[in-house]
Amino acid sequence: MKIGPYILDNNLILAPMAGVTDRPFRQLCKNMGAGLVVSEMLSSNPKVWNTTKSQLRMNHQGESGVRSVQIAGSEPSLMAQAAQFNVDNGAQIIDINMGCPAKKVNKKFAGSALLQQPQLVEAIVKAVVDAVAVPVTLKIRTGWDTDNRNGVQIAQIAEANGIQSLAVHGRTRACMYKGNAEYDTIRKIKETISIPVIANGDIMSVDDAKEVLRYTGADGIMIGRGAQGNPWIFRQISHFLSTGEYLLEPSIAEKLDVLTQHIQNVQQFYGDTTGVRIARKHVGWYVDKYDSDRTFRRAFNAIEEGESQIEALVAYFSSLPELDNLSVSPAA
Repeated sequence: MKIGPYILDNNLILAPMAGVTDRPFRQLCKNMGAGLVVSEMLSSNPKVWNTTKSQLRMNHQGESGVRSVQIAGSEPSLMAQAAQFNVDNGAQIIDINMGCPAKKVNKKFAGSALLQQPQLVEAIVKAVVDAVAVPVTLKIRTGWDTDNRNGVQIAQIAEANGIQSLAVHGRTRACMYKGNAEYDTIRKIKETISIPVIANGDIMSVDDAKEVLRYTGADGIMIGRGAQGNPWIFRQISHFLSTGEYLLEPSIAEKLDVLTQHIQNVQQFYGDTTGVRIARKHVGWYVDKYDSDRTFRRAFNAIEEGESQIEALVAYFSSLPELDNLSVSPAA
């Protein structure tokens, strides 16, 4: 798959997720086979660029592969300025956020709120594309609500004004993350425009990926929540798409090794206090399938020291029975 001058290793992309796709998680997913990883969204408001939160989001030290940075805002001039700022700091692709459904983003008329204003969408896209020499991509939802699915119109505006690829989440803003993603709109968008279209929403397994690609005809898929606690999903899907064969599930030992390295990287990246706190949500995702009564998570969330977190994880995973080495295939 190609975006501008960049040929990706494959057509699997890690979705930008605020509070999730920080540098440690991006590096992990890239190592697990993602063709492209996208940073957490950065505000176009220059007043917040020097905050600790923004500085951490801008940290790409040691990352491999093409560096894609997502920006969010509603004022064309500020979005252009933010794009220039991030390119100056090493961004190789600028991604525009018009898909976030969060209230705190939408109340500023940013994120998916912009889908209500196609003229403003056009103004922002033009301003950002004109401001930088790197490829600009766009992430949207299918529309504002189910009565106003204007994804095709937005896609045409995007292509006409220089967007290099378009990612589409198969829900409207009003749907948030409820119900099931619908792929009809993504399919229509793919039939309408010629730039790469990336399908997103409810891709949790190899078979989800296979079916979404088949139904929509999309050029690639973007995985968000499906990678939380499951970074192996990129390796599994990539292997299947290349060979038609299902990979074996990672062993308990491999899962523990990957998890402890991930948590140690989180602790190092954020520092002792913040790192310990942020590690908790990631661990919650990793152990969800084993810890049905949440006993371990309650105990883990009370731990205040990084070293003790690692010790607790080693003890917990060592107590788990090794599952049958089943392939990641459809249920019988």
